[in-house]
Parts: sequence; structure tokens; C-alpha cells
Amino acid sequence: MKIPNGQQIIEEFEKWSPKYLAMEGDPIGLHVGTLNKKVERVLVTLDVNEAVVDEAIAKGAELIIAHHPPIFRPLKTLQTDFSQGALLEKLIKHDIAVYAAHTNLDVAEGGVNDLLAKALGLQNTEVLVETYEAELVKIAVFVPESHEEEVREAFGKAGAGAIGDYDHCSYTLSGTGRFRPTAKADPYIGETGKMEMTEESKIEVVVRKFEKDRVIRAMIAAHPYEEVAYDVFTLENKERPMGLGRVGLLSEEMTLKEFAGLVKEKLHVPFVRVVGNWNDNVKKVAVLGGDGNKYIQQAKRSGADVYITGDMYFHTAQDAQAIGLNIVDPGHHVEKVMILGVANHMAKHTEWQCEFLPSEVDTEPFKLL
Repeated sequence: MKIPNGQQIIEEFEKWSPKYLAMEGDPIGLHVGTLNKKVERVLVTLDVNEAVVDEAIAKGAELIIAHHPPIFRPLKTLQTDFSQGALLEKLIKHDIAVYAAHTNLDVAEGGVNDLLAKALGLQNTEVLVETYEAELVKIAVFVPESHEEEVREAFGKAGAGAIGDYDHCSYTLSGTGRFRPTAKADPYIGETGKMEMTEESKIEVVVRKFEKDRVIRAMIAAHPYEEVAYDVFTLENKERPMGLGRVGLLSEEMTLKEFAGLVKEKLHVPFVRVVGNWNDNVKKVAVLGGDGNKYIQQAKRSGADVYITGDMYFHTAQDAQAIGLNIVDPGHHVEKVMILGVANHMAKHTEWQCEFLPSEVDTEPFKLL
């Protein structure tokens, strides 16, 4: 197994949680350092504070993947005798890069909100707040039958052929290709100046439009021909919507009080704040990691019996109460589910000599008295 560089790691990560899924203005991406270096250990964390940086140093991590951006607002100065400046100085001195995946990881399938829904045992989940719907194209390429599987595999590895819950989807037609190599050609099949006929397969795959160029490059790299014949068609149908939050069903109905206890247990928090009648029945649940104050109306319209989100404001709680929406607030820090989620995903989807280490530092700032 080879040692990857940081750019390769982030390219693989962004196949799962691409930047285009992020909300406008969200400061995601590389915050500190460079990705142009070998990386053998990646530390995955919710937040980047001094204890996390010390952990990265102790564990020999060259890269940190964080959910919360360490530089959320533009810096006007970088003074190393203040906390943020000192933190950045330590990262730079130890050559540790920091990459942030925030709302794009919230939206991504299998990301923060799916991890929360899974932890709570929600079934038949749907998106709560739609934020993105990808345009699709179809790529059709003609390839000799001898290389059909190689090209098909290259398509799949590049992300082509993803339809709903299926991947590596393609369609094949057989036919006869005709061509005549000119004097300048270096043909894989045939001779210069002579008409050639060969049995070929036409492979068709659906691709998200923004991934088209990368997929075509992968296809051409796997194709044996000097000149590759392919077509790209724009499709009117769109990919299924993606977005923030999830709505799903519990396997069994329970009271709001019982459900609040379930949230406390499954999300590993010391307490939850609850708005609503303890005896209300709960079956349909909406969940949105982090601060979901602005989405109480969407939660109500979804038909959810209860909405789980963090950082609930006093007046927003009153508004939820007025529209008959129960609330369970387990705090912002439940987004820590992404630590194991990201580490496990990257370990499963890569074959490099690189460890993905879940941070063991608790970055929850609140204590109970």
C-alpha cells in the first residue's frame, strides 16, 4: 500500500462530501497548511482547539479533518499572544494541515444528519430542508469488447452510474465500429490507410454534471484507443434532492417523555431541554444537527411530532410551542457523531497506508453543576 498525499485524501473525502453541498458563505476547505505532502495519519475531530492540536502532535497526525471551521470569520490580524493566533502558530510550526467540512458534511448522504438519524433508529428517512438538486448528464462511449470491463470499472470508481441507492449502474449495446487510421495515427487496432471494422460495445452511464470532466478523464485513461469516441447528453431529470436535516419514523410510538430519554441515551448527552407535553405521542421525528432554530416551520410542515436540534433560543422555543411543535434540544455537541462516522468512512473507502484516527478529546464547553 502506498502513502497518499493530503490532496488525494481530500479528493476521496470530497467524493462523499463535496464542497458544492455547503451553504453559501460557509468557510469550508483547507484552513491551515498544505495538502501537498505525504500523510500517514489523519485526526478526525468536531472542533479544533489547543487540546485537539496537542493530540494531533502526540499521535503524529499530519492532517486534521474537522467539522467546525477553526477560522469562521476572516482574520484581520494574526497575533500569537492571543488564543486563536497561538493555535494557528502551533499548527504551522508542527506542519499540521487543517481541513474543514461543515454544512457539506451535514447535507451529504451518510453525513452528520444521517448519522444522527441512524443513532436514534429512524426509518424511511427523507430530507427535511432541500438545499441542492444536481443536474445530470449521460455519457456514452464506444469501446472494443476486450476493454469493456476496464472502462466500466473506471466509470464506477470515478462516481459515474450513481442512481438513488445504487452505484456502478450502466447500460451496454453491442455493434460494429468502422474507422480508417490516417498516416499520422498510431492505431490500437487496424493499419494505417486501411478501413477497419471491429466489434465494439457502447457503454452509457449517468453522471452528475459537475463531475463530468473528472469522469471523462478517468474513462479516457482506461480506454485503449488513441482517439476516444464519446457523446455527452444533457438530461431533463434531476438527482433526488439533498439537504439539511432528516425526517423519519420510530419503530414504535412512545411518549415525548420516553422519547426525550431515548435521545439522551442514544446521543450520549447528560441532559436534554424539552418543549411540549410529556404525554404527547411521538412517532414521526425530525432531526437537524447543530443550530436548527430557523427551521422550526419546515419541521412542523413535515408532519413531525417532535424536532431534535441544538442551541434552541428562548423565543424560538415559544414559537414552536405556539405552533404545536414539540422540541428536544440535546445541544450542539451531538454533532460529535461525525468523528467516528468520518474515520470509519474514510478507512472503508481507501486502501492507502494511512490511519484515520478518531479524536479522543471532549470539546464540549458546557459543564453541569
